[in-house]
Amino acid sequence: MMRHLPLGILCVAAAMLPCSEVHGQSAPLADHHQHLFSPAIAALVSGPPPAAPFQPITANDIVPMLDAAGMKRAVVLSVAAVYVKKTRTVENEYEKVKAENDWTSQQVALYPNRLVGFCSFNPLRDYALEELDRCAKDPRLGRGLKLHFGNSVVDYHNPQHIARLRRIFRSANNHRMAIVVHMRASISQKMAYGPEEARIFLNDLLPEAPDVPVQIAHLAGAGGYADPLADQALAVFAEAIKNKDPRVKRLWFDVTTIAVPDSTTDQLKLAAIRIREVGVRRILYGSDAATAGSTPREGWAAFQRVPLSGSEFRMIAGNIPPYLKR
Repeated sequence: MMRHLPLGILCVAAAMLPCSEVHGQSAPLADHHQHLFSPAIAALVSGPPPAAPFQPITANDIVPMLDAAGMKRAVVLSVAAVYVKKTRTVENEYEKVKAENDWTSQQVALYPNRLVGFCSFNPLRDYALEELDRCAKDPRLGRGLKLHFGNSVVDYHNPQHIARLRRIFRSANNHRMAIVVHMRASISQKMAYGPEEARIFLNDLLPEAPDVPVQIAHLAGAGGYADPLADQALAVFAEAIKNKDPRVKRLWFDVTTIAVPDSTTDQLKLAAIRIREVGVRRILYGSDAATAGSTPREGWAAFQRVPLSGSEFRMIAGNIPPYLKR
């Protein structure tokens, strides 16, 4: 069917009409999971020569990509937490985390009607609450917080980790900051993850943020939908939603990069089943970092490989969480 063809092909076939018109449905109103990369972060993540250096991605880069995709807005999730990966030692870490969050704020300020910034840091660090409070005072970062449990090497079974996370969730709720969380535990560090960890998230963390949207990234995984542990974790939330558990009242899920080039038909069918179980009205489109071959437009085309109906795609395209309505 037409809706599963690559969006770029459709646009070319229709003499470059706007993609939303070619497709017979609106493009997503927003990209809810996007990143910018400062020169400092780009240098940090660049591989050694002869590898080509990673190039910064600025607001001036991403806004034309949104235009090409027919998308009005993007949620820019700071990548400041990249400084705190377990495999990386960084001097003056907190100063650099602040600098990256501030750079993101400055970039968002260039397009205040198009971009919304979220603060980020490692929630296990001693400076975490201080940085949260600082970000909350910045009108360009105060709408939300991005947490990456994988990069931060969160251990769901470490009581100290859970205690720190509960404080962060509680503080974000007090500041009325939405939370976007990459809840998939570290794969490289072989941290435990699956239905038990999802229940810890449901029982111990969500109750600390009852008044703000909590958005679980990548359908509870880390990209693609080949990870059975991520599917088992997502099933826990689907069951809670089915049972009308009040703790999931403000829970959202983004489908960022769940459809990748090597995704199988069975994996995409399972993703569609889970999307319907948690409810299409809770699903947000996101495309992740706009690196080569992964722009907002290309990401939306890739997502349409998931076997959903046209009406379901239209609903997802039109979903807007409360943090974008302010």
